[in-house]
Amino acid sequence: MNETLQHIIRNLPKNPGVYRYYDKDGKLLYIGKAKNLKNRVSSYFVNKDHSYRIQLMVRKIHNIEYSIVPTEKDALLLENALIKELQPKYNISLKDDKTYPYIKILNEPFPRIIFTRKYENDGAEYFGPYTSVQRVRTILELVKKMYPIRSCSLNLTEKNIQQKKFKVCLEYHIGNCLAPCVGFQSKEDYDKNIDQIRRIVKGRLQELRSILKQQMQEYAEQLEFEKAEETKLKLQSLKTYIADSTIVNPGLGNFHVFGYTEEEKKAFINYMYVYEGTIVKTKAITVQRHLDESKEELLLFAINQTIQEDNLEEILLPFNLDVEIDYTITIPKIGDKKQIVELAQRNAMFQKQKGKEKTKVDNTTRTLMQMKEDLRLSELPRHIECFDNSNFQGTNAVAACVVFKDAKPSKKDYRHFNVKTVVGANDFDTMKEIVYRRYHRMILENETLPQFIVIDGGKGQLSAAMESIYNLKLEHQVQVVSIAKRLEEIYYPNDPIPLHLNRKSETLKVLQHIRNEAHRFGITFHRKKRANNTFKTELNVIKGIGEKIAQQLLQNFGSVETIRHTSLQELENAIGKSKAQLVFQYFQIKNG
Repeated sequence: MNETLQHIIRNLPKNPGVYRYYDKDGKLLYIGKAKNLKNRVSSYFVNKDHSYRIQLMVRKIHNIEYSIVPTEKDALLLENALIKELQPKYNISLKDDKTYPYIKILNEPFPRIIFTRKYENDGAEYFGPYTSVQRVRTILELVKKMYPIRSCSLNLTEKNIQQKKFKVCLEYHIGNCLAPCVGFQSKEDYDKNIDQIRRIVKGRLQELRSILKQQMQEYAEQLEFEKAEETKLKLQSLKTYIADSTIVNPGLGNFHVFGYTEEEKKAFINYMYVYEGTIVKTKAITVQRHLDESKEELLLFAINQTIQEDNLEEILLPFNLDVEIDYTITIPKIGDKKQIVELAQRNAMFQKQKGKEKTKVDNTTRTLMQMKEDLRLSELPRHIECFDNSNFQGTNAVAACVVFKDAKPSKKDYRHFNVKTVVGANDFDTMKEIVYRRYHRMILENETLPQFIVIDGGKGQLSAAMESIYNLKLEHQVQVVSIAKRLEEIYYPNDPIPLHLNRKSETLKVLQHIRNEAHRFGITFHRKKRANNTFKTELNVIKGIGEKIAQQLLQNFGSVETIRHTSLQELENAIGKSKAQLVFQYFQIKNG
């Protein structure tokens, strides 16, 4: 994976969205959706169990673009729209052309409400698309339960009804229809029901809820408790079946949408093109401010650069441009168009945040590039590890390894070591042991090795560490130096002349930070170990005195020194006669 892809993946958001893969020629390979963009896209590059076809596609990926959306459902809808419009190579055989379902109110007298997967320009009302067929069927069941709407295909014109061409059917007798076909239900009453159904499928239920509450209260006052209970159940159902908002709405038509935000020197603009109510194109635009241009000027520049002259349809904006142009500009205040502008605004805001993060990353890359140059490294030291030893008068020997990634501490990767094979104070053999143990284990566990290793110490510690590096045959895979504390001299293997960096250089500051962090981490662990072992060296060497009795003595008398001069009677009161005799005799002999 090249550095550009690594940078993109590291900075992906964890929002829902749609991602697009491109090859080195800019050709679109694949469009996918994600509940969590960072996790989903990363999985393509870390999971080795993909099919051959997916592995082949991953090898071709050269660039990644993405758009964030409010919900996973919106990601699914946008993915569907973009795939149908752009038909990427790897989606064609992986996706079918199945269309998402709609709820349709037919354009007819006493209109029916049906389930459909086909959107047509037939004058009917369409609601959706929905990502779940079950969701559509559940809403239709709710509608059927709450409102007796006809299901027959009779041509219920006023003339046919007046001529009494129809008879009531079974649906009327079981209560599913109020028989408008024979005039039992007026068109006005039927249309009121249809209007309330529109509120259900759009999720605009506040007014409907108020109406039902009023009806329930009226039924209760009239002692019609059965009807009141039925209305109460409808109210409870409404809380469960609120239709989700969607990215698209087939009735909206064609238009362009722009979201805008800015900082001192840049404007961040998100562009979407909506065709027949569906988002089919998205684009992130960054405009550099040179001469203190206004936000209106910057947005107008982006519009002119983005929209072709033969495609001057309606443009939705978050604010007015206040200039004379030929476009039809709309600044929506409510409704679906307002929601789409808000979506574009959120994308622009995220683009701005991503720009800030990129600046931070660029600063880190600059630091690593400087380190690579100053330290004569073959690659950027994105993963650095540093080792330090610690002991006290030859006892409690420990060692520490700290890890820096992208010039920042990665504390979850820190490790400390209890020295196992070295007796006494021998810094060189200790360094040799811990370096071998660290990288031998990383090799066995197939972990990624660091690019750069720093040893806290001079030429002796470096030579000891290199013995282990040579034994593991890693001399061509990692680069190792040591840094001596007194003069901050940097030593290289097989080079007696140290490197001296400028005291103010950023490279030296990073190395000092790493070295000091290794020393701090090692000393902290060493002090903890010494504290844990203090009473052991004094009390647990007494035959017959275990850790529990030793802790009991320390709790009663405070310190080993106090125990040393405590009377036999006091010891017996604390730990019993037999144990007290062992402790008392030990210190009698010890004190001479």
